[in-house]
Amino acid sequence: MPSSSGLEGPFWRSIAVFRFASLAYVGVLVLRDGGEYAHPVAAGAVLLGMLAWSGVTAVGYRRPAGRRWPLLLADLAVVLAIILATPWVVGRPALAAGVPVLTSAWLAGPVLAWAVSGGRRRGTVAALVLGGADLATRDPINPSAFTGAILLLLAGLVVGHVGRLVVEAEARLQRAVELEAATRERERLARDIHDSVLQVLALVRRRGADLDGEAAELARLAGEQEAALRSLIGRVDAEPERAGADRDLRDLLDRYASAAVQVAAPATPVPLPARAAGELAAAVGAALDNVTRHAGGRAWVLIEDEEATVTVSVRDEGPGIPDGRLAEAAAQGRLGVAQSIRGRVADLGGEVRIVSAPGAGTEIELTVPRSRRR
Repeated sequence: MPSSSGLEGPFWRSIAVFRFASLAYVGVLVLRDGGEYAHPVAAGAVLLGMLAWSGVTAVGYRRPAGRRWPLLLADLAVVLAIILATPWVVGRPALAAGVPVLTSAWLAGPVLAWAVSGGRRRGTVAALVLGGADLATRDPINPSAFTGAILLLLAGLVVGHVGRLVVEAEARLQRAVELEAATRERERLARDIHDSVLQVLALVRRRGADLDGEAAELARLAGEQEAALRSLIGRVDAEPERAGADRDLRDLLDRYASAAVQVAAPATPVPLPARAAGELAAAVGAALDNVTRHAGGRAWVLIEDEEATVTVSVRDEGPGIPDGRLAEAAAQGRLGVAQSIRGRVADLGGEVRIVSAPGAGTEIELTVPRSRRR
């Protein structure tokens, strides 16, 4: 629940102002019509109780922790009790003669509180309960009573809808602020890394390239790490991953590019739904992990963008996979290919094809549809 200092806070302060303003109106009506009440002294006591309860709710709803069921239910119950006591306090003859009920506009307070706290549905429930109780106290029921109940229902619907929009707007604003802060921090780290680590790795790669033995191997490793690090800090995920939003698959797979892994992609974006793109990239990452462990680490990744499907191929020059090896690994509980690759692609409605032979390397082809099959 957003704090009172957020976008939702003014709603609660407005409800408190409404309660006291409507209570002042009720006080004017009691002074004007008190002589016609069946129990005018009781009406004065009820008015004081309404004043006290307005203060309780103003203080209680000020804090986010107070905007929960205990106070919301108590608020509804107090107003409901005053409505049900109206026929005794005012008297049915006076009500039949057109004397206003005790609560008047003040009864809308809980409806507004419920609507702001829980949206249209909760506001509608409170409006139906209080509006129904108000109609039950009237005999006969006149058109103005129906008008009041309908206005109460509309208030619950409209305020609840606007309240939800405000909550969503505040959540989006918070995400935008967090994203901006994360982007600035990432840019700062990228500058620091570029000025320090990348320059050292580049220096090691250049100086060791002309040497032999372990120095040359260190230079090669430094070059690989330099390429991987440059790819990592070069990625700027400016858009948050929202359900239903598209992501460019090329951006997700470029992170795997290094001196040992070459990524070939189309010149134009390869859009996929965010979840599908993330799962497909994770499957490609699992395939490259297998290449690192079993095939020396050198691999080629190819992205093919077709009209209805997207296919990513991962090829290596390793020793290949003997016949039956994948089934044997799955039976032994090693489910890297079965779950990390096949499982992810199957969840997207796609297919995995593995072509391998001993001594001829391995090619894993992952194909997913642009939309999930129904």
